[in-house]
Amino acid sequence: MSEAALAPFAWAVPKPYSRETMPPTTSGDAFVKWMVANRGESPHFLRQRFSRYQTLVANGDVLDDRNKRAFLLTPREEFTLEHHQGRAYDHAYLDIGFGVTISGPHVVSRMTSTIDVKMGEKVLEIGMGSGYQSAYLANLTDKVWTIEIIKPLAERTRGVYDALIARGYTEYTAITSKNADGYHGWQEAGPFDKIVVTCGIDHVPPPLLQQLATGGIMVIPVGPPGAQRLLKIIKEQAADNTIKVARSDMYGGRIVPFVPFTKLDGEAIKGTHNQR
Repeated sequence: MSEAALAPFAWAVPKPYSRETMPPTTSGDAFVKWMVANRGESPHFLRQRFSRYQTLVANGDVLDDRNKRAFLLTPREEFTLEHHQGRAYDHAYLDIGFGVTISGPHVVSRMTSTIDVKMGEKVLEIGMGSGYQSAYLANLTDKVWTIEIIKPLAERTRGVYDALIARGYTEYTAITSKNADGYHGWQEAGPFDKIVVTCGIDHVPPPLLQQLATGGIMVIPVGPPGAQRLLKIIKEQAADNTIKVARSDMYGGRIVPFVPFTKLDGEAIKGTHNQR
């Protein structure tokens, strides 16, 4: 397929976005027909998306109708580099420049399903990257905050959101973004019901745990560089009003490598937040 055929689509979304609509999932043909009529997207990518969706469901990566809908309505191809668009729905991490990647669809879906986002909940993402994770979240709630430490990437991805909003993807107006060191979270916007961390670190950052609401859930890759385990963390209030933190491994101990959780020194990125 030519690069022109794979390039981002310029036309506007033909019908207004509604949080009440669910595309059909009875067959790929029905899904593609509905999406072309309602979202104006390419049948080429829609077929790939539906095929990946079927695998996600079979694998237990998406667990309920809300997360199924969120995956199906998020055009992953819009958040990949042009030369990688043909692989947008591969089960793979893809380079997005600046030494970072867009996580594979299985990992994104598993992490998002795990935090079980409800409409109206406040969600913080650490590591905006390509923008795909927050775009997915914007189909689940109207309150999404996301932080990116790499300034040119933060600016590029904000531009992607704004261009998509102009084309009719109005759900992305739910996303507030900034360029900052995500280790410190977004205190003035907290507390958050859910937090998604998309970069690896060897400990849970205390500021993020502090900004997680009581009863809230965080997913975060924790471990030595390149050998993290994806943890689900629940912040709970005990009967004696003390706060406790429950941790569980989302993949039963399997290693899931992530890009490192880097840190800012002034305006420059220097080193990581790993303590070892």
